[in-house]
Amino acid sequence: MTAGNAIRDAVRRLGQAGVETPQVDVEWLLADLLSCNRSEIPLHTQADLTAEDLDRLSQRVERRTRREPLQHILGTANFLGYDFQVSAEVLIPRPETEVLVELALEFLWHLPNPSVFDLGTGSGCIALTLAKRCSKASIIGSDVSKEALVLARANAVSLGTLDQVEFRHADGLAALAKGEQVDLILSNPPYIPTANIDTLQPEVRDHDPRLALDGGADGMLFYRLLAEEGQSHLKSGAKLMAEFGDGQAAAIVDLFSQAGWPSVTTANDLSHQPRIVIASAGH
Repeated sequence: MTAGNAIRDAVRRLGQAGVETPQVDVEWLLADLLSCNRSEIPLHTQADLTAEDLDRLSQRVERRTRREPLQHILGTANFLGYDFQVSAEVLIPRPETEVLVELALEFLWHLPNPSVFDLGTGSGCIALTLAKRCSKASIIGSDVSKEALVLARANAVSLGTLDQVEFRHADGLAALAKGEQVDLILSNPPYIPTANIDTLQPEVRDHDPRLALDGGADGMLFYRLLAEEGQSHLKSGAKLMAEFGDGQAAAIVDLFSQAGWPSVTTANDLSHQPRIVIASAGH
């Protein structure tokens, strides 16, 4: 069978399974199988695939029909140009979170030797991308999941940033000692209301770790923690930036304002929707 025919068959299978982007997903699966770029797939459509390659492609397509995330099948996810190992132990990096990192970089450039705390580091995509893009920064990445930290350290080794990032196993702000302060706190915390998790796409509901999704009854659990305790871990003039979900902007701005943060604003994501809260510390 030619690669073109195999692609058409696989696209049909994924479409019947309800996968939203069947053509794109099949191209990624085949590109990984053939060790080429996805953009090169059109050059291979007339080539005959070996029986072994057809079997391997079929197995991967079958996994995708069961709505296993493409990134889990490939074993990696790209984030701002860097490949991160991912698994069922960590949240798959999202494009929306790239905006959080870019905002952080804009702030850090003005500081001589900035210190950063990434709460809930997961795969390490935020902390390690910052390390790659801002070599002068010293970064702490924490997670309550030991399995996530194993993966984050592996990604740090792959990206050559292990000496720049300190990983700590802790829950929330407990990763920072009493009186320990940084220039920037970053987080993409769980923000899905508990009752809404079962309504999510199967790729998220069944394959992302619930720890990384469940934000409590109203999705605001971790923002209350950050609003109430975050300032004590920030230097004068320092900032906190955190991603949030659809429709949460007004409640989160109000939460931080009532907690005494002198400046609270939001930034939009790539779809021009409010996605990031930016709170400046007082002192």
